[in-house]
Amino acid sequence: MAHPQMFEDDDPFLARVRAIAMEFPEASERISHGRPNFYTTRTFCYYGGSVRRDGQWIAHDRAVLVRPDPDDAPALRVDPRFWAPAYLGPSGWLGLDLGDDPDWTEIAELIDASYRVTAPARLVRMLPPLG
Repeated sequence: MAHPQMFEDDDPFLARVRAIAMEFPEASERISHGRPNFYTTRTFCYYGGSVRRDGQWIAHDRAVLVRPDPDDAPALRVDPRFWAPAYLGPSGWLGLDLGDDPDWTEIAELIDASYRVTAPARLVRMLPPLG
């Protein structure tokens, strides 16, 4: 049984996340478990996710899910804006709700870090150096 689509095609926040994610070398998009997923050989960003608390599923439909840089992960894990998404949290993924007025520079930096953690080294070498 296929998952239902859990996003709106005309969501302007998704359009912005898509524009950021698709700038990376060999980035592609697919729908996985009803949500947009950006990947090369492995996923580097999801749009939307959920958490399970007290036996209830809580949807975070306007959120990005990323694998943070290992050096940044401890600080992000204690930042109350971030949460561990269902299924992905144990593998190091974090979610961030976009809210009404996202900091698109921060979102782009998080997606960049996630790409660098998940993409093949040959693709990461195509990116400008950090710093």
